[in-house]
Amino acid sequence: MLLSALLTSVGINLGLCFLFFTLYSILRKQPSNVTVYGPRLVKKDGKSQQSNEFNLERLLPTAGWVKRALEPTNDEILSNLGLDALVFIRVFVFSIRVFSFASVVGIFILLPVNYMGTEFEEFFDLPKKSMDNFSISNVNDGSNKLWIHFCAIYIFTAVVCSLLYYEHKYILTKRIAHLYSSKPQPQEFTVLVSGVPLVSGNSISETVENFFREYHSSSYLSHIVVHRTDKLKVLMNDAEKLYKKLTRVKSGSISRQKSRRGGFLGMFGNNVDVVDHYQKKLDKLEDDMRLKQSLLAGEEVPAAFVSFRTRHGAAIATNIQQGIDPTQWLTEAAPEPEDVHWPFFTASFVRRWISNVVVLVAFVALLILYIVPVVLVQGLANLHQLETWFPFLKGILNMKIVSQVITGYLPSLIFQLFLLIVPPIMLLLSSMQGFISHSQIEKSACIKLLIFTVWNSFFANVLSGSALYRVNVFLEPKTIPRVLAAAVPAQASFFVSYVVTSGWTGLSSEILRLVPLLWSFITKLFGKEDDKEFEVPSTPFCQEIPRILFFGLLGITYFFLSPLILPFLLVYYCLGYIIYRNQLLNVYAAKYETGGKFWPIVHSYTIFSLVLMHIIAVGLFGLKELPVASSLTIPLPVLTVLFSIYCQRRFLPNFKSYPTQCLVNKDKADEREQNMSEFYSELVVAYRDPALSASQDSRDISP
Repeated sequence: MLLSALLTSVGINLGLCFLFFTLYSILRKQPSNVTVYGPRLVKKDGKSQQSNEFNLERLLPTAGWVKRALEPTNDEILSNLGLDALVFIRVFVFSIRVFSFASVVGIFILLPVNYMGTEFEEFFDLPKKSMDNFSISNVNDGSNKLWIHFCAIYIFTAVVCSLLYYEHKYILTKRIAHLYSSKPQPQEFTVLVSGVPLVSGNSISETVENFFREYHSSSYLSHIVVHRTDKLKVLMNDAEKLYKKLTRVKSGSISRQKSRRGGFLGMFGNNVDVVDHYQKKLDKLEDDMRLKQSLLAGEEVPAAFVSFRTRHGAAIATNIQQGIDPTQWLTEAAPEPEDVHWPFFTASFVRRWISNVVVLVAFVALLILYIVPVVLVQGLANLHQLETWFPFLKGILNMKIVSQVITGYLPSLIFQLFLLIVPPIMLLLSSMQGFISHSQIEKSACIKLLIFTVWNSFFANVLSGSALYRVNVFLEPKTIPRVLAAAVPAQASFFVSYVVTSGWTGLSSEILRLVPLLWSFITKLFGKEDDKEFEVPSTPFCQEIPRILFFGLLGITYFFLSPLILPFLLVYYCLGYIIYRNQLLNVYAAKYETGGKFWPIVHSYTIFSLVLMHIIAVGLFGLKELPVASSLTIPLPVLTVLFSIYCQRRFLPNFKSYPTQCLVNKDKADEREQNMSEFYSELVVAYRDPALSASQDSRDISP
């Protein structure tokens, strides 16, 4: 790709970013009935910060929101938004530090070396230069200049590992500080017990109580047995839908019609009052729900939430085998009450096993099927291939501006559109695997997205865009470094364009939240107010973390291959740091807390990116006829993996559970609190299934 095509792509995306930022800065000053941001833009007394009177100043863009987004400190973010939000922000901080160093080395040292690799090149008419002129491909084989790249790889690896160690230590410190500063939480005192054995003459509840009173007598508090509530939840959903429909009818937002026929599809039978018709159906559903609730009191599942008086007691029950048979009395830390995912509690072992097999097959099939759009995108990036497919477009494709847009902007845009449906699919697949909490589902979806992104967005693009593409390339381990070394540099222009299109434009559309905004305007335009109460959106950690880490992989692997990508990545991370601080403060709200457990994923993926860079370097120095540098690079991935193992042993146990020292100190501090008895009374019913609670749909609606 010529540099001019890349500049065209950058110009288009800069224009879109400026447009989105301008619209956002204007919308921030509009009256709060623009419901995209309204819930968080209120004062403590519940009144809107904006008046409804017209003000010309509202139509002028401003950057004041940037200053407000940067004002809160890390401790304020930790106390107000939680540890997960702080970890999310620290991923951007870590990336900014890494690519600030990488940009300095890459732009001021490696890029000039690459550009003047074969012979002295004058810096004029740069737009007509190819991207290869700025990559390591431009350096002569066997040139001593390649030793500069060799040294840069070692120094860069050391810097990344040092920053990674520092972030690990910092986040662990904040995790412990968050435990000490937070109020008692139900999940800290509760354990999920599964595999409860059936005892003749005793119910599940009696068996659980007898066991824990005998073996945990000093710390046991209470328990709640899980019940089968699938059918009851269906009734609850039907009642909720009917209640919403009744609300809309009474408010006149659906139709002004006050009567309809009571028979099939409203087409047969006698005329009945619509409100009375829906009210009777709702009353009948509520009666069915109450009957079902009473019947379900005896349908127990061999699982229970067991609560303890101390965190230390709960930790002992979690980490020690409870029974002689290791398949019985299985314990794990309980999620937050709002985090519990109830459907799979009643699933049998066989059903869970089958579900996991089906999910695995579906995931592999998705990986394979998405190779098709990758090949299509790479065909668009290659004008010669496009002319072969569509010869009648040859005249149009030869136009300069058309060729620049197609090769520089269109491929990455189309690829991004194909990727939009992937996160919901991964969430769906993860929800079928039998996890008992929404956070586990999101974490599993995050890992699946990372695997999918590495395979389809990196390897498939690299290999399908190369003449060396072979399906069995990964079945020949000895050839992998050479194949990647030849294929990866050739795709530098595509990934630079991808960073600009997916990264810059994606962030600018995130700040505007374009889809919810358009939906809000459309519903107001047609006079259809959504009957659903406005719900503050949940923070999309599982969707955004894979994107952030993938851009990090691109930056690390292309650090010495094509340093031109580094400034674009640095701009992306700086924008992301500002934008997501604003979103976390004003738009999103965490529905549950994982305790920063997304950070180990960040660590593992960063190590993988470094090792991938080393493998490519080994193959590339071999292709460049510098075998000594290739051999001396081999110890680097080994040292990186050893560093990762050390970090996992040093830090990972504290992410899985809190140490005894912290738990006992916190329990002693709780003993001095006067409201612990009130907390214990709330803890007893914290994990009660919502479906077994009293019906919430018996509401008095005034006509």
